Amino acid sequence: MKSKLQFLFAFIVSLTYLHAQEVTVNMSMGSGYSDQIYYKLNTQTETVFTADIWDVAFYRASNFDLGVRVNDGVRIQVYEVANTPAGYDTVDVTNQSAWSQLRNDDTNWNNGAFMNTSLTGPLAFGFGTYDPQNNTVIGDIVFVLEYIDGSYKKFFIESYASGYNFKFSSWDGSAWSADTNVSLPNTNNPNNIFNYYSLQNESEVIAEPGSSDWDFVFRKYDTFLNPPGQYYNVTGVLHNPNIEIAENDEPSGMHANPDLTFSDDINTIGYNWKAFGGTGFVVDSDKAFYIKYTDNTIYRLTFTEFSGTSSGDLTFVYEDVTASLSIEDISKNVSFGIYPNPSTDKQINLVYDVNDLSSDKNDVAIYSTTGQKVFQTTLSSNQGFRNKSLDLSSLSDGVYLLQFTSGTFTTTKKIILK
Repeated sequence: MKSKLQFLFAFIVSLTYLHAQEVTVNMSMGSGYSDQIYYKLNTQTETVFTADIWDVAFYRASNFDLGVRVNDGVRIQVYEVANTPAGYDTVDVTNQSAWSQLRNDDTNWNNGAFMNTSLTGPLAFGFGTYDPQNNTVIGDIVFVLEYIDGSYKKFFIESYASGYNFKFSSWDGSAWSADTNVSLPNTNNPNNIFNYYSLQNESEVIAEPGSSDWDFVFRKYDTFLNPPGQYYNVTGVLHNPNIEIAENDEPSGMHANPDLTFSDDINTIGYNWKAFGGTGFVVDSDKAFYIKYTDNTIYRLTFTEFSGTSSGDLTFVYEDVTASLSIEDISKNVSFGIYPNPSTDKQINLVYDVNDLSSDKNDVAIYSTTGQKVFQTTLSSNQGFRNKSLDLSSLSDGVYLLQFTSGTFTTTKKIILK
């Protein structure tokens, strides 16, 4: 049975490459990676935000969960400088060597730098401690943000309860400025995962599309490399928490039956689909990524070009491979699939594997959406792998239901003719 199904998948994949519609995307993050680019596969939508328009991101997708991230893409460094609120008034920038540096988690969106503090205990939530009487997280940890130009801001999240209340101040070289106090409710930007704030401009900003409008973001971020055993700022891809991604090495193209392990780690695509080759970047086009939506739609993506920091240009290609990975086992004795779907020339292929001769026939019937039978044929009943081409050019463009019957087993699939 296994060898037959492997051949079945090989046949189907060959049909995929004859009919699949591959999308090529050329995009640019700008010189010095000045932009963060969000992309949505099934709508071919690209959304661009200037990388340095925000400093701190506040998770807002749930009132029962929280998280705060720093914009490590523009090299803002975060330090824990005190573990009591009183420490906010005594921050001394000359004591930086005693501060503890904090990092964003690059596998989980919620676990931002401001959540990775020294605070411990069953009620500890990164920057503060949960007060069950008031259903509020009360701030404990005092932070300092250091910018790439050498400037500093001290930052303290005073409380969280369906939103974040925080204050901050700027170091002018000799003293701290007056505090700026901000209340940022979760109700702002209800379609987004995060609310964003620019401490430098003292304003809330929009720095991402709605959560259903992007699959992954091209940006710079910090990651731990082992070896060499330290953090580096890399350019790569982090993905939406609502999808899963699998990586597979495919030097000969898409495998007939890829063994895929999907992960929700947001850095599954990450940065190492490219490497610096001495004079420029070399892209590993053998590395394929499979992106799975919650409805089990699957896209296959590979990178083909990357220019580096001079222009930030890159190219990737992708296609919908859902059908080639979705041969249906009607029972332990029957497998069945359709290719291509949608069909642009009204020619479709049926592939099926019958391993039990108890049935004397295999039938296919096609119905319109109003229930009218518009096509019927009988397939070979011989045991084993079979394929049959159907010419449906007599049918009008539209959506139909194809019903496959083998003995007592029946399945119905939607087909689209264009």
